[in-house]
Amino acid sequence: MSLSPNIPSPDESYRYESSGTPRWISVLFGVLIAALAVVVYFGYAAQSKLNQDVSDQQKQNKVLSAQLEQANSRIADLKSQVEITTQRMGLTQSELAKARSRAEDIRKQQQASDQELTSQIKASQEQIGAVATEVGGAKKDLEATKTDLEATKGRLDRATGDMGVMSGLIAHNRDDLEELRRRGDRNYYEFTLQKSKFPQRVGPVQVSLVRTDPKKSKYSVNVIADDKTIEKKDKTSGEPVQFYVKGGRGAAPYEIVVFDVGKSQITGYLATPKDSGAPAPAAAPAPAASTTPTSNP
Repeated sequence: MSLSPNIPSPDESYRYESSGTPRWISVLFGVLIAALAVVVYFGYAAQSKLNQDVSDQQKQNKVLSAQLEQANSRIADLKSQVEITTQRMGLTQSELAKARSRAEDIRKQQQASDQELTSQIKASQEQIGAVATEVGGAKKDLEATKTDLEATKGRLDRATGDMGVMSGLIAHNRDDLEELRRRGDRNYYEFTLQKSKFPQRVGPVQVSLVRTDPKKSKYSVNVIADDKTIEKKDKTSGEPVQFYVKGGRGAAPYEIVVFDVGKSQITGYLATPKDSGAPAPAAAPAPAASTTPTSNP
């Protein structure tokens, strides 16, 4: 049987298959192999890059972990410091409150002290004012006293005594006598003599009041000196009644001046020279006169 003219024979078919493999398949196969090689290369490269990145990331993580630990440690330290600072602040606030309380107490004490000092200053000013007033009054009193003294000095005068001897200054009252005492020219013995049978001592002598005439301001006395009696009759107040004692001739005489004549007594003084030291003469026991001896040695 004859074959169809369109159907090749087996040999032809073999030859056809052997000689008919397309070249592009080989090329395509080579391209695929190359592409696969490229893919493998890039895959390996990517894997290596990924591994390197992973390693770098792990290192970075370790660094970050270390930094995190340091940060946590710092945070813990800061927290501790904050707690300590808070506690200290609490203590400081407490101390500050105490200091403020103490300052307030000191301020109040200072105010009290200031008030007390102000009161004391006010009281001192009042006392100074009172003292100034007293000083002013005392000054006026001194001026008045000075005026009185000047007047007293003007009243003091000299007179001729009953023995014809010019006397010293004469006092007409106690104020005048005080002025004579201040001058200190003589010794002065103030007395008040009562009528009595017995003589009464007046300074270095004894005197006996015999009689008085108040209307005429006259009196009579007996003076006992040097163991003798000297009679002084009808003498007038303000008149120097003079007599001498032993050893007194040539010197100033003793003087009795009476400035008040009463019904039964006289008041006055005895003036003796400064150098007089004669003792009182012996006499019968007698009561002492009411005298105020004033000796200005």
